[in-house]
Amino acid sequence: MQKTNYNFWKSFRESCKRVWKAMKEELQMILNDWGFIIVFFGATLFYPLLYPMIYRNETIRNMPVAIVDESQTFLSRDLTRRIDASPDLEVVASFPNLEEAAKAFRRQNVHGVIYIEKDYEKKINRNEQAFVSIYCDMSSFLYYRAMMLGANFAILDAGNDIKLQRLNQLGVTGKTAEIVASPFEHEANILYNKPMGFASFLLPAILILIIHQTLFFGLTIVNGSACEEGRLYNDIFAHLNGLTYEKLLGKVLFYFLFYITVVCYILLIIPKIFNLPHIGKSIDVILFMIPFLLAAIFFSLTIASFIKNRETGLVVFLFSTIVLLFLSGFSWPMSNISRFWRTFGMLFPTTYGIQGYIKINSMSADLSQVKFEYIALWIQVIVYSLTAVVFRRFNYERYAKTNKSASNVIVEM
Repeated sequence: MQKTNYNFWKSFRESCKRVWKAMKEELQMILNDWGFIIVFFGATLFYPLLYPMIYRNETIRNMPVAIVDESQTFLSRDLTRRIDASPDLEVVASFPNLEEAAKAFRRQNVHGVIYIEKDYEKKINRNEQAFVSIYCDMSSFLYYRAMMLGANFAILDAGNDIKLQRLNQLGVTGKTAEIVASPFEHEANILYNKPMGFASFLLPAILILIIHQTLFFGLTIVNGSACEEGRLYNDIFAHLNGLTYEKLLGKVLFYFLFYITVVCYILLIIPKIFNLPHIGKSIDVILFMIPFLLAAIFFSLTIASFIKNRETGLVVFLFSTIVLLFLSGFSWPMSNISRFWRTFGMLFPTTYGIQGYIKINSMSADLSQVKFEYIALWIQVIVYSLTAVVFRRFNYERYAKTNKSASNVIVEM
């Protein structure tokens, strides 16, 4: 009985040594290749800084617009002043007609045109409905948003004052006139993104994608380089000696421990530096990222089994990035995505990773409230760990059979 225990612990210690050796070999391989250093250290360090810097202004303020005021009356000039006072818009030019305004619009000197008709004040004084036309630059939705918010609020504010004046003329004054003009008050509660900023909307999803894609790209070029440089021989020998799982475990542990530090930097430090939404608990973020990282590592190892050179990894990386971003459902409601694409998106860790992280980080959900995404990621860990082992063994056996030189070396051993 004692001999059995001794053999077990001896075998366990030997396995731990081989796992540790595999981790050191992975680190040494990365440090000896500038391509790996750029992906694993450069990209994870600078990408999370680059995107927040680009979108740091969150929203467009004082967007240049033009006014075409054919009325040229007190009320039309008052409306122009209200539009110019809006934080979203700045009236930078006034034109006598739409043709002149269109020229400035095409030159991108202005991103919107507001047209006030000639009979604007006359219709208001006759208690008729006046029209104000708004021409928006739809080359960017941010231009459209700024134009519609600034112009509509100014028009509504002017319309409310006109109502009060008419009520005063009818003898209804004071608080009573205000209540009649606005019979109910509304309170807008903007949840999770109060300034309606583009960075607060986009960057939580981008940060998760950076973690996944740098890991995916790195592991695919690692496998591609191993095939190109013939380093797959070492893995074949390990497979024949029963060490495949120990080498795989060492590889997974290395990248998991490395990317845990990356997660702390990208998801905990970057949001504080750039004032991004970060109202969830840090411990919940870390606990949620554990299955996400494991799923991403095993998923990447599975795909990497089919990558035979470095360039293929780059092609797959470029093709998959935009696809994964839109499949995550952050920019378009999941309920409005077709069943086929929802099912297809379930194959990727980013789908659940982005959804869960946004709920925790931006909506202050705890781990129990992202149970669906959390369990789904653990299921992916199990599935992709099995596929990584299966494809890895298959590749080793096929490589050993198709390379006579390797087979001869193995026979001699």
